[in-house]
Amino acid sequence: MEPHTDFPVIDSHIHLYAASHIPTLNWTADLPSNHPLNRQSSVTEYRTATSNRANLLGFVFLETDRKSGLNDNQWHDALEEVSYLARIARGTPNEGEGHNTEDKSLVLGVVPWAPVPAGRAALEGYMNQVRGRCGSAWSLIKGVRYLVQDKPIGTMLQPDFVDGLRWLGENGFAFDLGVDARSGGVEQLRETSEMMKRIYANGTGPKIVINHFCKPNLRLSRDDVLHGHADFEDWKRHIRVMASYKSTYMKLSGFFSELLSQDAGVPTEVETLLETTKPWVDAVFAEFGPSRIMYGSDWPVCTMGGPGITKSWNHWYELVTALLADQKLSKEEKASIWCGTAVEAYNITLP
Repeated sequence: MEPHTDFPVIDSHIHLYAASHIPTLNWTADLPSNHPLNRQSSVTEYRTATSNRANLLGFVFLETDRKSGLNDNQWHDALEEVSYLARIARGTPNEGEGHNTEDKSLVLGVVPWAPVPAGRAALEGYMNQVRGRCGSAWSLIKGVRYLVQDKPIGTMLQPDFVDGLRWLGENGFAFDLGVDARSGGVEQLRETSEMMKRIYANGTGPKIVINHFCKPNLRLSRDDVLHGHADFEDWKRHIRVMASYKSTYMKLSGFFSELLSQDAGVPTEVETLLETTKPWVDAVFAEFGPSRIMYGSDWPVCTMGGPGITKSWNHWYELVTALLADQKLSKEEKASIWCGTAVEAYNITLP
């Protein structure tokens, strides 16, 4: 196996927030005080989690599900998040935000929240406000995400949602797709497949970057998977549909929060995790191929189910290294997953 330093790494999926931002997040109200996500997770903490790896070029930031809504009077917290990322990118920190001037070099792309279901006029108005917040960092806005996994069935098929996606494509922005096959069920996958059919009907459309393998039911036993469990077969069928559109990409990310939780003192062996996830990984590689798969850590969410705050990023990195070796990829194919696919999908300019 080639040493890790052979491959420059872009972490295509991380979340950042200062401790003062926690009350503005949708999902923190009921977290216990000792929960791994109920703490500052900014660039200083990210650097510690990654052990300041020399081959880490930087990251793509994904919105953190701030309190927000489709009306323009509900955009404040999401836009404040944009301002925070712009300060990181410009190297102009506010006191206590957990980043410094040197951290600006790590920001390779920003994917903020946006009110996609509100339609193109509202979306355009929102993105104009994003531009105003970003200033000189505007070129780092590579796409948007509107998290669908917790929304009512049918959201992605609403005419305004479809029109919003078309607007993104027309203006060169990608769309990060977050659905949840394990918790949301196969219906979310069916809806995704139908949405893509409509979006790409005329042969054009936005780049769609699919998060976390659509969060499949990785807690199934290997025997269940190999004997054709419906959760696996349904997921695999829809993965094939999604991959059939050449403007779609898949993030190799998010497994730890879907698997059984690990012990921080005794992390699950990489070989065990490799065997557990292999059927799912094999299916994605067979359909998307290395040129449309990218590495992402899902930090700090990877600490949920991973082996704790200090070990999870590196344990995921080691697992991905083993997964790629198991796929028997060429050096060029591995380089694509670690870095090149993210550059292509998000139109990243490297220094």
